[in-house]
Amino acid sequence: MFKLKPLHKSGIPRALKKVEQYRLLNEPLEAESICRDILAVEPDNESAIVEFILTLTDRFQEGVSANEANAMVSKLSDPFGKKYYKALVLERQGKAALKRGYPGCNYDAFEWLEEAMHIYEEADALSDADNDDAILRWNTCARIIQERNLGPRPKDDFIPALE
Repeated sequence: MFKLKPLHKSGIPRALKKVEQYRLLNEPLEAESICRDILAVEPDNESAIVEFILTLTDRFQEGVSANEANAMVSKLSDPFGKKYYKALVLERQGKAALKRGYPGCNYDAFEWLEEAMHIYEEADALSDADNDDAILRWNTCARIIQERNLGPRPKDDFIPALE
């Protein structure tokens, strides 16, 4: 119906600042739209990829799938970034599950947070000595699990009756 207008390459730094502003204003749909515009012009722009991942995860509690965010994580070139943002997607899935409050959300949240913690440990092993980002996120996951008293899903020991 409408043909989208492409951004000028020279306008990308300013557009990235707008993404940050819209995320701070809790307007992830607007931030996502700008990221899509940037990536249409520069598909390998690492800053835009990271911001796009974050804007997608901002919408998880609305029920947005993690598929596109995970696909974007795979486009990152930095090994630390790949691990860190993969874990961040999982962490935010867990937090979104808790906010949505559907039946079984505590078990889903625990599984996602626990998996995120394992990947944050891998990311930490790849990080510089002055970069504690993965440790900070790991601690957040641990605190959520402890404060919410989350645990693994009970085993299903159901044995159907034989006729």
